[in-house]
Amino acid sequence: MSELYGADDLGRLEADIDRWLERCRRDNDTILAIDRGEPDERRWYVRMRGEEKDYITLWLTLGQRTLRHETYLMPAPEENERELWEHLLRRNDTLVGCHFSVGAEDAVYLRGDLPLVAVSEPEIDRLVGTTWATVERVFPVAIRIGFASRFPG
Repeated sequence: MSELYGADDLGRLEADIDRWLERCRRDNDTILAIDRGEPDERRWYVRMRGEEKDYITLWLTLGQRTLRHETYLMPAPEENERELWEHLLRRNDTLVGCHFSVGAEDAVYLRGDLPLVAVSEPEIDRLVGTTWATVERVFPVAIRIGFASRFPG
């Protein structure tokens, strides 16, 4: 089990994440905005411009043991469900630090958890980059499988 962080340690880590994300935004024009959750939450929303998917939003949530990261890939498939789930499960086999999962209303998410002891500026940069690259690589195929009749030809 990962170490339980106290309020002071979480406060310092929260300030570090704020600083690291701002540096990511400043250095990367793909990042359009970084917003925070409610004042009592330790949550960030990193909005990125995509190429295959217009916008990608990465949610980071700081807990007492882990930094949870997740992004919405697509709504529940309208067709070819079995093929889509098989495709995503096979993709999971090659992913590092994240996985595809089914969320509310059967929507598809890309999620992961990072132990707080491993949270660092390079790791935040890796999470942002991996999320962007994975969504850009998987979204076009997944959306065409789950909504095939909307894509003639």
